[in-house]
Amino acid sequence: MNVSVRHLRAFVALATHRNFTRAAQACHLSQSAFSTLVQTLEEQAGSRLFERTTRHVELSADGRRFEEVARRLLEDFEAAFADLRDHAERRKGRVAIAALPSLAGGDLPPLLATYRARYPGIALELHDQLADGCIDMVRRGQVDFALAPTPAQDTDLRVEPLVHDNFHLVCRADHPLARKRRIAPTALAGLPFIQLSRTSSVRQHLDAALHPLRLNGVMEVEHLATVAALVEAGLGISVVPALALFQFRRDALAIRPLQMPQLVRDICLVRLRERGDSAAATAMIEMLRQKWPR
Repeated sequence: MNVSVRHLRAFVALATHRNFTRAAQACHLSQSAFSTLVQTLEEQAGSRLFERTTRHVELSADGRRFEEVARRLLEDFEAAFADLRDHAERRKGRVAIAALPSLAGGDLPPLLATYRARYPGIALELHDQLADGCIDMVRRGQVDFALAPTPAQDTDLRVEPLVHDNFHLVCRADHPLARKRRIAPTALAGLPFIQLSRTSSVRQHLDAALHPLRLNGVMEVEHLATVAALVEAGLGISVVPALALFQFRRDALAIRPLQMPQLVRDICLVRLRERGDSAAATAMIEMLRQKWPR
């Protein structure tokens, strides 16, 4: 069979108007082109679908059986095609993002609000995860992309650096290091230090950059907000990435640049290599690139 949507539209139009001239006009076709569609459909069906007289056009018995199916097929097709257009033109869709907590609680929310205002019909999902969790969600197809450091194994991934994230010392405002403008890494030796979990990208970058210097870790916690509270309480100092400093801007705390140019964390856009981007995800990626132009 070689029946197209044009044939279905012609059939439904003639079943509705019961007149070749009016049905052809409704389909924006010449009467001869319209008649050819109806004739071809009947040939494909092997049955007359309409009874024609000089004054009337009526559905045949076979035509009446076919009418309900034809209308339903046409409605389903038009609904499916309209849904495709809505997604392509960013009126509908979904974007799922996995991001480091420092991004999910810092730079991302204002950007997501701008995106929502621009594309109100697109649903947003944000998963705040540590680096390994972000990459795992990409690999499982649970998110469109992740914002995370470069993964160790990336042959199955597309990795695009977005922003360099350097590191700063945080301490109480009355701590001796707060009087310095820049902090050398050797100044950290022996001081009580609040560590992040070994599974965090912050800890992994810090340990690699400071080796063989060993820190006097007095506490190890999971969340940067906890680090801020512990430092504010005077239990130690810490080193945190610039993208997380919004959690440390408190009157009782001081933030000082760390003199370690090699201590840089690249935050990347991570996607599956063999998966294309939806129109909704592409719009979000464009906004991220505008925020952090290379």
